[in-house]
Amino acid sequence: MRYTFRLLIRQIAIAGALSLALVSAASAQKIDNEHQVGGILWTQTSGEWRALAYQAFALARLRLDQDLRANRNRRVRRAVIVDVDETVLDNSPYQAMTVKTRTAYESKSWLAWCEKAQAAALPGAVEFLRYANSRGVRVFYVTNRRESEKQCTAQNLKKVGFPDVSDETVLVRTDVSSKQPRRDGIARRHRVVLLMGDNLNDFAEIFELGKTIESRLAATTQNKSNFGSRFIVLPNVMYGAWEEAMYGDPSKLTEEQKAEKRRNTLKDF
Repeated sequence: MRYTFRLLIRQIAIAGALSLALVSAASAQKIDNEHQVGGILWTQTSGEWRALAYQAFALARLRLDQDLRANRNRRVRRAVIVDVDETVLDNSPYQAMTVKTRTAYESKSWLAWCEKAQAAALPGAVEFLRYANSRGVRVFYVTNRRESEKQCTAQNLKKVGFPDVSDETVLVRTDVSSKQPRRDGIARRHRVVLLMGDNLNDFAEIFELGKTIESRLAATTQNKSNFGSRFIVLPNVMYGAWEEAMYGDPSKLTEEQKAEKRRNTLKDF
């Protein structure tokens, strides 16, 4: 009996220590992402964000119409390639959740958001892609969402009214994050008229290779003639490769070090 009692006390002590460790670990995971609040609020409340989205899709229609008029006898089917997140679907509610709960992006919570299929369409996106589809242009949704998220992504796209959503047209991330192989595959069977995205990596491999602020700016200048003609950028100030370029490798930095990087990168007078 005495031995059993001691064993019970020991098990209670171990359980208590484990609980404290779990609480401590949970507390340690809380991060200060208050710096994202302005960008999320701008996305959710500003007329400017909405206006820029309308402007981007209006320009896309102008460019598509120009190509339709100038290349009437082309036999190869045209295609438009669009990114999904912050290009045709608005995920600002997920970003807002991470701020309110003081948590970072992580695959489990992101999958839960995707499975809700509640992301709204960006203003003007559905109208433009339906128009493109009505003119015989194939629409491809090239996203770095994963295979486990493909079905719910297609569900969300269909739910808000996007055209031609199928296993063939929704191209998720496979073994690599680069979108270039998927873009190349589309280009082998179609003439790609437009690419639309919120991240430079959505347009060409040269941007995917640029990991620093300087290299990304140089690649943008090098491709300046493509912006507004073949490449159309949607506004996203919440997150992106631009932030990773500022940090270097974010996984190696503490939240305090990231904050210091942000302050040090600012240019003042």
